[in-house]
Amino acid sequence: MDALLERVVLVHDWLTGMRGGEKCLEVACRRWPDAPLFTLLHRPGTLTRAIESRPIHTSWMQRLPRVERYYRYLLPFMPAAARGWSIPDCDLVLSFSHCVAKGAVAPPGAVHVCYCFTPMRYAWHMKQAYFGDGRSPGTMARERMLARLREWDRQTASGVTHFVAISRTVQDRIRECYGRDSEVIYPPVDTELYTPASVARENYYLVVSAFAPYKRLDLAIEACQRLKRPLVLIGQGQDEHRLRAQASGDIHFLGWQPDRVVRDHLRRCRALLFPGEEDFGIVPVEAQACGAPVIAYGRGGATETVIGPNDGAEPTGLFFSEQKTSALIDVIQDFERAGRAFSSQAARRQALRFNKRRFEAEFFTYLKHCVEHKRSDRRAA
Repeated sequence: MDALLERVVLVHDWLTGMRGGEKCLEVACRRWPDAPLFTLLHRPGTLTRAIESRPIHTSWMQRLPRVERYYRYLLPFMPAAARGWSIPDCDLVLSFSHCVAKGAVAPPGAVHVCYCFTPMRYAWHMKQAYFGDGRSPGTMARERMLARLREWDRQTASGVTHFVAISRTVQDRIRECYGRDSEVIYPPVDTELYTPASVARENYYLVVSAFAPYKRLDLAIEACQRLKRPLVLIGQGQDEHRLRAQASGDIHFLGWQPDRVVRDHLRRCRALLFPGEEDFGIVPVEAQACGAPVIAYGRGGATETVIGPNDGAEPTGLFFSEQKTSALIDVIQDFERAGRAFSSQAARRQALRFNKRRFEAEFFTYLKHCVEHKRSDRRAA
């Protein structure tokens, strides 16, 4: 192991399941198996051994009964909880942040690199998706709370030495919200697990996602109901009750499933539906790694990972331009008319651009450069 990067502390917002952010954290945990990990709360048994087999330091939120059921509603208190982390002496603080992890205070002389999934989306870019149209009771109090969160988010950005963005979309947001430049390093995708298979594609469409309001899974459900197409949804989350109440007909909820079950469905589905605006979106890349075409909303990270018909290369999917059911229906019908125009080999080639080895090489080289640069400055001083 490089002597420059021996004393490392890891920080993550919360640890309640293996999603895209935790897959990025896992790579760092494998590199530094003894590094302490700081987080707001931890639900034991929900992550891989590489993450859980180390000292995990939580905040006072961990002591609240059954907090994993309602922690999202504690958003106004999360900055205060993050201030309670006591980061030990180290050379590098590496935070993986979409909420408050970047607010960890590095000890004097340490480099703080934030791998930023997005500036706090609840307070900046997706307020309406989370809190509605602003006409509900308590709107003024909520706006004051969000204004305080934005101010805290902006102020704590100054404690980060270097920002790394997961996409060009997030790079633009970091510049807009924090006035900071950042390096883009795309997240890792397990293209060795997610592979094609010699099986026939079936007639159902697929969604693999957390059930959060901004994911807009309601569009996929309503579009497939109107078209009378079968839809399989893998995932769970706070929006599940509403989505199940909306669904009728040939709509199937499977809950969270292991990676191999997800892979099996990606290998057999007609196409993956991805109706939300994501910061990056690992699932469309996993789908392409399995040879599946993707139908996605044409904003955010999907536009950087899926090749559309007008992108100058063999297409791997289609985009719809408005988050409306009618727009998604039109694109599904275009996709069905295209038939075999989408090549599983082209999809696989596109996915391989985001493989784990590429991420490790780029990410760890960048971290080493940051620490070396800091030490060079010290020697010069």
